[in-house]
Amino acid sequence: MITSAEVREVEGPEEDGTTPSDEPEASPSPSYENCDAAEEAGDAPLYTGDPGYGDHLDRDGDGVACEPYIP
Repeated sequence: MITSAEVREVEGPEEDGTTPSDEPEASPSPSYENCDAAEEAGDAPLYTGDPGYGDHLDRDGDGVACEPYIP
């Protein structure tokens, strides 16, 4: 015997005929193994808060990763 049922709203197609599952998902932020990879992608230098920034890329801990070395 069934004593209760769960009711859920189901979204139908939008006016243009697409459904929410047809929409492209947001692309994930980049992740770089090393600074060479970030430089090849044209994303260096990276700053704290930038997509792709990681502590492993910031050797001196100043919030700037893959910065150019100037002797």
